[in-house]
Amino acid sequence: MKSNGKLKQRFTFSDPERVEQIFSQYSDKKSATLPLLHLAQSQEGYISNSVIENIADLVDCHSAVVMDCVSFYTMLYTKPQGRHIIQVCQTLSCSLNGADALVDHVTDKYEIKPGETMANDRFTLMKVECLGSCGTAPVVQINKEYHEGLSTQKFDKLLESFE
Repeated sequence: MKSNGKLKQRFTFSDPERVEQIFSQYSDKKSATLPLLHLAQSQEGYISNSVIENIADLVDCHSAVVMDCVSFYTMLYTKPQGRHIIQVCQTLSCSLNGADALVDHVTDKYEIKPGETMANDRFTLMKVECLGSCGTAPVVQINKEYHEGLSTQKFDKLLESFE
């Protein structure tokens, strides 16, 4: 495959045994799409077009079907992410309790807007829908860890603890 004169690498799973294990859990190949996407993202850090094409071939469907799955789930990323993913809840409880100020703080301090990654790949900032902790708003998830009831000061100390 060539793209702009460069040889394009085709994605392959680094653990073919894990792929077979996933397939063994489903009677229909297409049902393995989401677990394969999770496996690919854990290997690559995001879902590239090459990943989509490879999974479509493996599950015997069109790549558009796999892309529909990718675009539906917010935990699947179509571009490289920072080492630490900051997800700030934007639902009503969090917004009323200071989530917007937390987003503004990251935007001002690290010069990234929601959906962007710092040039040094330290942080990716995202606004997300409900993180399911309205009673402790505002809520932020960094990587896979929840941080609740954050003030701007607490949030700043938390961010500084990541390197």
